[in-house]
Amino acid sequence: MTAPKDPAQNIAQSPTHLVHLEQRKQSGARLYSPTAGRNKGPIAQALAQHLPPNARVLEIASGTGEHGVAVCAARRDIIWMPSEIDTESRRSITDWASETNGQMHMPLALDMQNPDWPLDGSKTVLKADAIYNANMLHIAPIEAASGLAQGAARVLGEAGMLILYGPFLFAEKSAQSNLDFNERLKARNVLWGVRELELVKDIFAESSLALRETLAMPANNHCLIFTRRS
Repeated sequence: MTAPKDPAQNIAQSPTHLVHLEQRKQSGARLYSPTAGRNKGPIAQALAQHLPPNARVLEIASGTGEHGVAVCAARRDIIWMPSEIDTESRRSITDWASETNGQMHMPLALDMQNPDWPLDGSKTVLKADAIYNANMLHIAPIEAASGLAQGAARVLGEAGMLILYGPFLFAEKSAQSNLDFNERLKARNVLWGVRELELVKDIFAESSLALRETLAMPANNHCLIFTRRS
């Protein structure tokens, strides 16, 4: 699920254009995200330590595709299945995937607000050992989080895990930078905002996914690792 586009995003033919909340450079079909450039190393390290052997990983809202390439480089045993609702971003993912020797599949067009999203193009329910999503919940309506949780419950097996990366609020312990970011997001779109950890936990608990581990990441971000509730 990508964020709604604003008028500044209608300059896709420019070598530098606005996508999500940043300016991304472009070379051919390939997009380069400054944010992904900064965080792909720590994210790849964290996922490499926690993904099970030979995992099939479904990435939701893959953006440019750079996270998938980094994780595939760190874990040569996994299969990475990217997805992205934005057409231009899917072209970028396809280009980046050429560097992974088949580890990274062609991107699916999945929309977290579509109740049928676990179905692939052949109407077969997707199956994965893990689901990964970065930086979507704060630039999407909260219904996208519910859709992600409900679909994940159908996609993941009994030993499956779901990993969320991004900024979160921790009530009175929230980082000031995330509180400020939350205000900027809400000023831009009232449906956006940095989500409270307890709200996220409740949404995923409704789909029998329990928070098992919280990993502190650079720049006041966190990885949240969910597994099926026994």
